[in-house]
Amino acid sequence: MSFLDKVSDYFSNDIAIDLGTANTLVFAKGRGIILDEPSVVAVQKGARGNKVLAVGKEAKDMLGRTPGSIYAIRPIKDGVIADFEVTSSMLKYFISKSTGQKKSFIRPRIIICVPYGITQVEKRAVKESAHSAGAREVYLVEEPMAAAVGAGLPITEPTGSMVVDMGGGTTGVAVISLGGIVYCKSIKVAGDKFDEAIAHYVRRQFNLLIGERTAENIKIQIGNAYPFEEERSMEIKGRDLVAGAPKTIEITSSQVNDALMDPLSEVVDAVRTALEKTPPELASDIVDNGIVLTGGGALLANLDILLRERTGLPVTIAEDPLSCVVIGSGRMLDNMDLLKQLAVD
Repeated sequence: MSFLDKVSDYFSNDIAIDLGTANTLVFAKGRGIILDEPSVVAVQKGARGNKVLAVGKEAKDMLGRTPGSIYAIRPIKDGVIADFEVTSSMLKYFISKSTGQKKSFIRPRIIICVPYGITQVEKRAVKESAHSAGAREVYLVEEPMAAAVGAGLPITEPTGSMVVDMGGGTTGVAVISLGGIVYCKSIKVAGDKFDEAIAHYVRRQFNLLIGERTAENIKIQIGNAYPFEEERSMEIKGRDLVAGAPKTIEITSSQVNDALMDPLSEVVDAVRTALEKTPPELASDIVDNGIVLTGGGALLANLDILLRERTGLPVTIAEDPLSCVVIGSGRMLDNMDLLKQLAVD
């Protein structure tokens, strides 16, 4: 360990960031998860350029409620950076908020989790955003691997582990053994696509236009991947496309289940494809160990039941699915050998 590394550990403000499509979580070395905010930025258009007005929770409250000169955007689309400048501003905000509580003259070492299979251009964009935000060193770790570490799977042992990490923009299905990804399939179907499917269903069936926040609320309250034993329902408000006036309707859990069938089928197909591509020795391990669900999508009611029925394998939900990725990358801050083994170029 170099002198700089020893000094850095003493004055450590190193952090791990799960830069998600829907939410950004930050894990600080020695302190745990210190920040959990939506990946949303409110920007005001001006003659001299755009100005960032708000980031995180404050910006999310503006979604769908802004005047023409202000727009609230998600700079991360399908797990990758869609707007470099806005993402850089968002990262600077989160990094300064995370490290500002613990002042240090040494710039932080930062781990950022990225979806499996992103391009070199996208990786460079993430690294440049972090460096411009004040990072000393930037390591990129693939989300399925970080999720597996966070879920406590034996990733460095010669045994097969399967993790399904479902976030806001992407779902990664990975088979891991001996500290490497043997097979991984990443699809752009996850929480956001579920919200879109619900909004489209409500529009088609009820001629009612609802916003993404309402669709997300429906998913959280009565969304399900496999029917509940007892029917559930909730009232929702939107704009009647025929009359043009505000309207309130009631929607049931079975209707929401119908709305989610298409995107859920794509997730099931991805899991089946991963199982088909898995070497036989590792497949036998997965039969014994089962599939572990991580990410916010794992909280969709009865998703484990659906996958168990469609694959015939045991399926479990990680202890804290929302935080698995950032907890896994946070653990790597204390194990540099593991970090260097798992980091991608």
